[in-house]
Parts: sequence; C-alpha cells; structure tokens
Amino acid sequence: MARPRIYGVMAEYENPGELLSAAEQAYAEGYRQLDAYSPMPIHGLAEAIGFRGTRLPLLVLIGGILGFVLAYLMLWSIETIIYPVNVGGRPHNSWPAFIPIMFETTVLVAAITAVLGMLGMNGLPMPYHPVFNNPRFVTASRHRFFLCIESRDPKFDADATAKFLQQTHARTVSEVEW
Repeated sequence: MARPRIYGVMAEYENPGELLSAAEQAYAEGYRQLDAYSPMPIHGLAEAIGFRGTRLPLLVLIGGILGFVLAYLMLWSIETIIYPVNVGGRPHNSWPAFIPIMFETTVLVAAITAVLGMLGMNGLPMPYHPVFNNPRFVTASRHRFFLCIESRDPKFDADATAKFLQQTHARTVSEVEW
C-alpha cells in the first residue's frame, strides 16, 4: 500500500513561549511555509513565522475610488442624458447634489471589496483543512500550541523536519496527512 501524501509536520507545545521560540528557530533555519496555531494571540508570533503586510487596504482603496467614479458617471448620465430636468434654471451637471450618493456608493463598494478581498486572500470559505486530521489538534482551541511546517516548503524533508521540530522541545511531533 502506498504511503499517503503528507501536508506537513506538526509539533505541539505546552506554552506560548515555546511556540514563539520554535517559530523563530524554524524561520531562522530557512523554513518559509509554516503556520502557527494558538488559542490566544501571541505578541510577535506573526513576525516570527514571516507574516508580512497585506494588499487588502490597496484593494479597498481601489474599490472605493471605483465606487465614487461609477456613482458620478451614473448620476451625470441620468441628469444630463437620460432624464434631464431643469429645476430652477440650475445646470444639469450640478455635482454638489451628487455628493451624498457618491459618498454612499464609495463606502458600499469599498465595504463589498473588503469582504470579498478578505475572503479571497484568505482562501475562504474553507470548511476543511488538513491539520484537522491530527487527532491532537482539537486542543488547539483550548490550551495547546501548534507549529506546522508544510510539505510545499522548498527545504521540507519529512524526516529532517521532524528531527528539527523535536530539537525545539516539542511535546509531540507528527505528520499531517492530506
């Protein structure tokens, strides 16, 4: 029978300090495709695993600008081409009257872009993740801390990675199957 393909190697730790130390060691060792799981936020852990900023704010800005421009073009075309109404001799292209709708459309499109961008960049919805195959992982939301080095890492070798994680004083080290 063929050995199943593995997602990575996962180590379990007793406290947040051990996890943070192991994450820093793994990153210093050259591992780049790793993730940490903790029941609470740990200051410095994101930086330790190499997490960098996101492009989501730029995406939201672009969405907001697009919403603003689309609202202006929609209102301009309605007021000047589709249904021009002369109210008190004012010009058809009276942009101050467009401000509330342009603002609301800017906020609406930016918010929709933020939600869809966040879902897309996080790969959500993801009802199943391979780390759920580890029977000890259920304690990650209660009182245990985990570090997983993924098999797609260029430096990954199942045996060498498991030995490395053992050296970081992990409580247990196990392979995570797909």
